[in-house]
Amino acid sequence: MRTKSLKKNKINVITLGCSKNTYDSEVLMGQLKASGKDVVHEQEGNIVVINTCGFINNAKEESINTILEYVDKKENGLVDKVFVTGCLSERYRPDLEKEIPNVDQYFGTTDLPLLLKALGADYKHELLGERLTTTPKNYAYLKIAEGCDRPCSFCAIPIMRGKHVSQSIEKLVKEAEGLAKNGVKELILIAQDLTYYGLDLYKKRNLAELLENLVKVNGIEWIRLHYAFPTGFPMDVLELMKREPKICNYIDIPLQHISDNILKSMRRGTTKEKTTKLLKDFRAAVPGMTIRTTLIVGYPGETQEDFETMRDWVQEMKFERLGCFTYSHEENTHAYLLEDNVPEEVKQARAAEIMDLQSQISWDLNQEKVGHTFKCIIDRKEGQYFIGRTEFDSPDVDNEVLIDALKFYVKTGEFVNVKIIDATEFDLYGEPA
Repeated sequence: MRTKSLKKNKINVITLGCSKNTYDSEVLMGQLKASGKDVVHEQEGNIVVINTCGFINNAKEESINTILEYVDKKENGLVDKVFVTGCLSERYRPDLEKEIPNVDQYFGTTDLPLLLKALGADYKHELLGERLTTTPKNYAYLKIAEGCDRPCSFCAIPIMRGKHVSQSIEKLVKEAEGLAKNGVKELILIAQDLTYYGLDLYKKRNLAELLENLVKVNGIEWIRLHYAFPTGFPMDVLELMKREPKICNYIDIPLQHISDNILKSMRRGTTKEKTTKLLKDFRAAVPGMTIRTTLIVGYPGETQEDFETMRDWVQEMKFERLGCFTYSHEENTHAYLLEDNVPEEVKQARAAEIMDLQSQISWDLNQEKVGHTFKCIIDRKEGQYFIGRTEFDSPDVDNEVLIDALKFYVKTGEFVNVKIIDATEFDLYGEPA
């Protein structure tokens, strides 16, 4: 007698791409658990849901390879069903259905109720903000808005995520309170564009009012801002950052380029002069703040002179944190009409040059921290080290503080004061103060 049909299904959710996808996976898992489903994140399960990224070529390749890997497992009887959701699926569903037909079903970024139905679960509206977090227990992402109204020429996000839609302050406070009750101490605010928050709901840029409400949530000790846009930044946020100890002196503001020619072609709505003034205003308003940015090299028409303008500016601005990406030519974007005329090897060489420069800047800035004591959150233990972060560092992308576990004991998920005793380009070494 066959007993396979009696086997209890276990749903394995696999997350690719950015923190916004992490958040979406957590919401999906919370809904599945509320329907009594056995759900895990990136472990073994006979039903697989792949939450894909479709942003740039590397991310698309990773998503497609993951889909192919699990379709192969399905064909070999190692998993029973494979479902695909997220940005790649939203953007390329007809192509995917044709090229990889063995996936049971494809879903877009707004198809959560349909995906739940396919998994035998109901969409529960009353689960407002409840989710199964996949990050270490001490921090969680809080997605304050979806989509983007900006016209940036190189970006496919509006195609995949739609127009900007802010979540209400009431909903976000309730979600933050639920996270705090579960032991979350750090909220990382994410959106395609934090700067735009509230314009649709409140007819004004309302990030400061949201922060005023979030700092009142008991148990939350740090609030971190990710993905602000330089044009129209609400400067009242900086006054609040300086005044309110819960708001980390940190902002992630992707600037993409600084040559006026390239900024104009990118449709960024700003200039080198305006951007430089904005950053100087940031540092004047909140002395000692950390600014993280990302830059793109190899955009169509980028000359050696454009690149050198950016390189010299990076040297001048001395960003505390910086990432650099090579331009990816994305169909259906405005820049796709331009010729992708910077050779790949030139793109790679320019990116390497920027990152070499940044590693020296980072080394210099980190040496200044030696001998000083910082409040750190301890995320995890790895090998012989406890690994934590200062308020100036976001998980996964920034510096980490390493504490020798053979000499010291600190509790993961807790805050501890750490004296920095040594530093490299991207890591700090410390001991409990």
